[in-house]
Amino acid sequence: MRILVVEDDLRLAALLHRGLVGEGYAVDVAYDGLRGLEMARENAYDALVLDVMLPKLNGFGVCERLRRAGMWVPVLMLTALDGEYDQAEGLDLGADDYVTKPFSFVALAARLRALIRRGRPERPAVLRIGDLEIDPAARRCRRGGTDVVLTAREFAVLEYLARRGGETVSKCEVLEHVWDDRFDGDVNIVEVYVSALRRKIDAPFQRHTIRTVRGVGYRLDAPDGSRP
Repeated sequence: MRILVVEDDLRLAALLHRGLVGEGYAVDVAYDGLRGLEMARENAYDALVLDVMLPKLNGFGVCERLRRAGMWVPVLMLTALDGEYDQAEGLDLGADDYVTKPFSFVALAARLRALIRRGRPERPAVLRIGDLEIDPAARRCRRGGTDVVLTAREFAVLEYLARRGGETVSKCEVLEHVWDDRFDGDVNIVEVYVSALRRKIDAPFQRHTIRTVRGVGYRLDAPDGSRP
């Protein structure tokens, strides 16, 4: 198994190199984000250990560019940032896991083994259904290259339908995943948001993406009916 470590702290990079070699991995090291990105593009790694705070290009930028290029190598991020928003940003951009510094090498090695066992299933950073694009990290929706402004709740409903693209989803499922357990209103609130989405993402573009499956729920399909 071949691992790329991208870490600008020379001492930590050396410790990671020595420890991972001791675990039986072949290990390459890059000391800045641009070099790490270049090496990740050029070589077939089984996993990346990627620091967040890097010179030239930070770890978030490296991960985002890899995912946008369709490269699904498992990424374990290292960060001295322990805020939940920093962790969320990395995961939204396509990272698979993170470890906060200072960390136990034993725990890092175990997380790395788990990532490698899972392999590299495709997890697109941007969801696409026909000419509709949903970017969960940027909270951005576009149709045919045109930005569509959505409220936070509208975006959440659309994102959930997109992640279940091609599947019929019940109102109760949407409610369960988009509203919290304190919501005690009518399940038909989902209809209100679906109608709003149709007015914004379908009607202005002469599309019919959100389909009603009578008696069951809703399905998000590409305009030609093909699955995303």
